[in-house]
Amino acid sequence: MPAATITSKGQITIPVRVREALGVDTGDRIEFVELGKGQFAIIPANRSLQELSGILKGRRKIAATLEEMDQAIAKGAAESL
Repeated sequence: MPAATITSKGQITIPVRVREALGVDTGDRIEFVELGKGQFAIIPANRSLQELSGILKGRRKIAATLEEMDQAIAKGAAESL
């Protein structure tokens, strides 16, 4: 399994095998998409929306209500104390 070490400045070097699989090169941008608590996907920012279709499969399909958002914010704030 490819691995990387975080520098004192919070930087990492993405292993060659991972860069090749993602199709990214020097100067390309990547995004980190949170999949769950403590889990992220690395997504090349240069891909089209069609290529990203299905990446969050199984996630909520209807928008959260304002009340649900407020509850989630309150819960997150309480957990961070």
